[in-house]
Amino acid sequence: MLNQNQNQQQNLQGTSQMPPGQHYGGHDMFDAHEAFSTLVGGMEHYLLYEQHVQDPELKTMMQQHRTFCNQLYNSLVETFKTGQDPAIPTQSYEMQQDNNVIYGMQPSAPKTPSQNVTEINDQCISGFMLGQLKSCASAFTMTALEMTNPVMRRLFADSVPNMIEMAYEVFLYQNKNHYYQVPKLQQQDMQAFQNSYAPIQGTMPH
Repeated sequence: MLNQNQNQQQNLQGTSQMPPGQHYGGHDMFDAHEAFSTLVGGMEHYLLYEQHVQDPELKTMMQQHRTFCNQLYNSLVETFKTGQDPAIPTQSYEMQQDNNVIYGMQPSAPKTPSQNVTEINDQCISGFMLGQLKSCASAFTMTALEMTNPVMRRLFADSVPNMIEMAYEVFLYQNKNHYYQVPKLQQQDMQAFQNSYAPIQGTMPH
């Protein structure tokens, strides 16, 4: 009975009583593993795509993303192993695209899946890049929501805006090259959507 109580007390230890490297629950291990796998998969996909890129602008963007993600990966791995702040903290990715979006649809040939690797072009590759970054943003967000280690949680949470920034950069590149067209609603339809919500009136309850 005494041993059982001792075991229960050990199992109920708070994080302040545990070595930093053990500030994780089983759930954290699974979520972090999923997030790491998603990031590694994205980095390896970039490696495969690079040899097929034709546009120097897209290749430069891809190399900047890879460099940033390599450092991010190292920082995440360091904290995952130690439970402490990494030697190099989370950086902020700064995209090179401007924020101009082209609205409206232009006629284009219907899209069909490529049947030969020679058909893989910059439109395909930029789409692959966007998909990988969106997956990383989702995986990092889900992991940060329930991570028990506060340092690891902060690294994942702080990395989400960087994934968003890189993904948005790819979207803007695609839009500029008419790979990602943005349809525009008629003015009355737009206004109908904008006016479909109203602010709460009066004082909020305490």
